[in-house]
Amino acid sequence: MESAVIRTMKFTCIGKGHGAPCTPATKEDWEALRKQPWLAQMCARIEKGEEELKHRLPVWTPHCAEFKDNHRAIADAVRPLNRLMLDFDEKGHTEDIMQKLGLLQSEKGIALPVLLIEESVRRGTHVLVELPDGMTPEEAQELMKEATGFAPDAAVKDVSRCIYMVPEDHTKYVNPKLFAVNQVDRLLDSGLRPNYEHVPIDLPRLEFKGIPYSSIIAEWWRRNDGEPAEGERNVKLHKLAVNLRAICDNKKEVLMQVMPRFGLTDTELKSVVDSACKEEPKGVSKVMQGILDSLEFRDDSGEFTTAIDESADGSAEANSKLYTLHSKLPIGLKESLVGVPVSMHMPVLCGIMPIAAAYADQVTVEYCDGNTHRLGLMSIIRGEQASNKSVVKNAVDLWKRQLDEEDALSRKREEEWKERKKGRKANEKAPEDPHVLIRVVPVTVSCSTLLKRFKNAQGHTIFSFGEELDTLRKTNGAGSWSSKYDIYRLAFDNGEWGQDYNSDAAESGVVNVAYNWTLLGTNGALRKCFKADNVENGLSSRVLVAEMPDASFSKMPKFKKRSAEDEARIQQAVSRLRSFSGLVDTPRLRKAIEAWVEEKRVEAAKDIDHVKDTYRKRAAVIGFRCGVIYYMLETHPQPLPVRDGSGQTQVKELSTPLPHREGKGESRNCIKFAVMMAQYCLDQQMKAFGEALESQFVDARDECIRYGSNHSVFDQLPPSFTMDDLRALKRGFCSEAGLRKIISRWYRDHWIEKTDKTHWKKGNVTL
Repeated sequence: MESAVIRTMKFTCIGKGHGAPCTPATKEDWEALRKQPWLAQMCARIEKGEEELKHRLPVWTPHCAEFKDNHRAIADAVRPLNRLMLDFDEKGHTEDIMQKLGLLQSEKGIALPVLLIEESVRRGTHVLVELPDGMTPEEAQELMKEATGFAPDAAVKDVSRCIYMVPEDHTKYVNPKLFAVNQVDRLLDSGLRPNYEHVPIDLPRLEFKGIPYSSIIAEWWRRNDGEPAEGERNVKLHKLAVNLRAICDNKKEVLMQVMPRFGLTDTELKSVVDSACKEEPKGVSKVMQGILDSLEFRDDSGEFTTAIDESADGSAEANSKLYTLHSKLPIGLKESLVGVPVSMHMPVLCGIMPIAAAYADQVTVEYCDGNTHRLGLMSIIRGEQASNKSVVKNAVDLWKRQLDEEDALSRKREEEWKERKKGRKANEKAPEDPHVLIRVVPVTVSCSTLLKRFKNAQGHTIFSFGEELDTLRKTNGAGSWSSKYDIYRLAFDNGEWGQDYNSDAAESGVVNVAYNWTLLGTNGALRKCFKADNVENGLSSRVLVAEMPDASFSKMPKFKKRSAEDEARIQQAVSRLRSFSGLVDTPRLRKAIEAWVEEKRVEAAKDIDHVKDTYRKRAAVIGFRCGVIYYMLETHPQPLPVRDGSGQTQVKELSTPLPHREGKGESRNCIKFAVMMAQYCLDQQMKAFGEALESQFVDARDECIRYGSNHSVFDQLPPSFTMDDLRALKRGFCSEAGLRKIISRWYRDHWIEKTDKTHWKKGNVTL
C-alpha cells in the first residue's frame, strides 16, 4: 500500500519507462530529501528483503540536468552532462573502491574527477565522475575497472538513466562541483516539489498474500501488451484498476495506494479508480488468477521461488494455504522449510511428520470416536527422477540427528558384543546379549532383525528412512515386502505382530508394532509396490503421500542452507516432543476433524464415491495426528528431558527460551494446519491409489451381483429398465463408473440387451 510519503512527495518511481514526467528540483531539495527518516527506513527494509519497496524510492538523473517538457527520454534531453555514474553491484566494497580511487590515473595522465561516492540501497557502490573531453563512457568504465579491480555495470551510461535516492548515511563523498551545472542547480527527477510535512513513520507492505503488488502489476503489463503508450494511459490504467480491485478488497483507498501513476496527479488517478469501482464487482478475473497462480513467492532466504504447483489435485491449494501459515508454524516445522522453494514445502513437511511423531512416542491421544491412539505415521514422497526429492532427505537428516547419535553408541556396544561372541573359546560361555535400544533401522531390515529391534525398543517407536522405494520393492523376491506390509498396516494402530520359529537362529516373539517411516520414490516404483491387492487391503489409506512438483522443462530451483540457529531450533523442537508423555488432550482439534470427516462423508454420499468414502476416514486420522504434533510444538512443559542411547533420561536446560501456549489449548492455526493436512492427504491418496481401488470395488461387487446374494438386484429390476432404476437400487454402494461397468458385464454375458438410447431389456438368466 502506497504511503502518504509517496502521495505528498510525488517522486516518479523507476520502472515506468521513458516518458515519465520529471520536474527539476534544487540542490536544497536533493540534500533535504536524503535527511528524511522515512527514506532511511525504506532503505533499511529493502536491505532486509522487501524488494517491492525499491520501486517506490525517489530517483534522480545524474547524467542530465533538464529534459524538454519534463519528458525523461534520450531524445528530449536538453542539458546532457558530460558525466558518468559508475555502478558497482558487489556489496560491501565501497571503502576498498574509495582507497583505490587515489590511484586512478590513465596511461596518458588523465584523471577522472570524482563528484560523488555513495553506497547504493543494497550496499553496492555508486561513483559519479566528470568525463574529460574526448573520453567515452566505455573508456571510463574500463579505466575504473583497471584501477579498482571491480567491473562497473556497463549499462549505466544512458543520459536518461535514473539512480535510486539513498539516505544521508549512505553518502560517502560529495564534491561541491556536483551542483555546478551551468549555473542551473537542477538534477532531481521528481513529479512535484517535495512536501515534508506529515510524513508517516510506518511504511506498510505492498503485498497480496505474500506477492508484491509491484510483481503482480509487472506481470499484468507483460500479459496485456505492455505499459501504456501515448494516448492509451487512462484506458489501460482503468482496465488494470478493474482487475486489481478484487484483490484489494474492492477498496478505493487501497487501489489508490497500489496503482501506478504514469504521471497522473492524485485527482486524475482518483477519477480512474472511481470509474473502475462503478462497475459491479465480479471477483478475481481468470487473467488475474492466472497471474497469481504463476507468480513467485519470496521464501525466508529472500529468494523468489515458484509458488504454485499448477496440478488439479489440490497440491496448489495446499501449498498456498501452507504459505499463509508459514510464518505462524511452530518451532521445528518453520525452520524445516527455510531455504526450500514454496512448491516443495508440502513434501518436506510430510516427510518430517513421521520422525517428529516417532520422538513423541510416549504420548497417547484421544480421537474423535473415543478410541486412544499413538502417533503412528508413514509417508511416501513421490516424484519423477531428478525432481529434487533429496530436499526431503536433508530435512529428515536434521530431525533424526539425536537418534543417530544415540544409535551410534548402541551399535558400538552391539558390535563389541558380536566380536566377543565370535572370539570366545569353544568351551567358553557366550557373552550376554546387551539388548541395546536401536531406533533407526534401514527399510530393508529383515523381519527377524526388525522383531529383535521391537523387542528391545523399551516402548519407543522405531524409525526408517529410505531414499529409494524401488530398493524396498526389489526385496519382494525374498518375501520381505509382502511380509512387511502387514507390519506397516499394524504399525498405524500400534497393533500386535510376531513370528514363532522352532530355532535359536531366528528371532521369535510377539510385540506391539510402533514403527514410523518415510520413503522417497518414483511414480513407477509406487505403482509397482502398491498393486491392486496392496491398495485394497488398507495399507494405501494409512500412508501420507506427498508429490514433488513437476520439474519438466522448468528452471533449476534455488535452495538456501539453514543457519546454525535454524538447526539448533530443530533440535529444540525434537527435545520438546520428547518431553511429552501420557495423554495429550486436544478437544478443539477433535471437534474440527470430526466436522471435516463428516463434511467429506456428505460429499462422498452425494457422489456415491466409495473411494473418497474409504480414504476420508484415515486421512482424518492422519491430519489429526499431524495437528497433535503441531500442538505439542507450540506447547511444552519445562524442563525438557533428552534420552540417551541406553534409554536413560537426562534433563537438559535450553539456552534459548521457547515460547509456549501451556493451558491455552489448541490454537486456531493448529486447527487450520490439521484440516489442511487431512485434505492434502485425502487428495493425494485418491490421486495415487483411487483408480486401482475403484477397480477393486467394481470387480468385487460385480462378482457379488452376478453370483452372490446381490443377484437380487438384477431380479428386482423391471423387465425394461434404465440406469436410473439401477442407480436407485445401488445408491450408496456403487459409483457411476461401477454402475457402467456392471451394465457392460451384463450386456457382455447376454443378461440384457439394449432397446433404445436409455433402456435395456432383461433376458432369461440361469445360474
